[in-house]
Amino acid sequence: MFKITYATLEDIGYVVHPDGNLSESEFERKVRDKRCYILHYNEKRIGVMVYNLMFDFVPFLTLMHIEGAYQRQGIGTKAVEFWENEMKEQGFKMIMVSTQVDESGQHFYRKMGYKDMGSIVMDISPYKQPLEMFLGKSLQDQ
Repeated sequence: MFKITYATLEDIGYVVHPDGNLSESEFERKVRDKRCYILHYNEKRIGVMVYNLMFDFVPFLTLMHIEGAYQRQGIGTKAVEFWENEMKEQGFKMIMVSTQVDESGQHFYRKMGYKDMGSIVMDISPYKQPLEMFLGKSLQDQ
């Protein structure tokens, strides 16, 4: 059975990795502010979602990771729909996500109704990467 819970401090080892961009102190803030979710399947942790507020008023999903064995089973769709509903219930009017142009996430989000909103070039070390594209979705149309 699939379920989503808010992350707790006990999830730190699952969410924060030495090579990742989320520090322990930032994870603690995400837990406090309820901006980090753990995805479970049959009581096993299988993924994570993290968001911030862009411009202080637009929820921006900064991380969604689902373990490989659980991908392409509709779990990502359910997780994003859950987040969208939570953001709408909190009164937000739109939401944003991003993905690198060389990742398949752009197709996933477009299929869920997200529209391309632009991109940025991150060519400064240590954050060099392919083009990062931003996608957005209105919550007023739902």
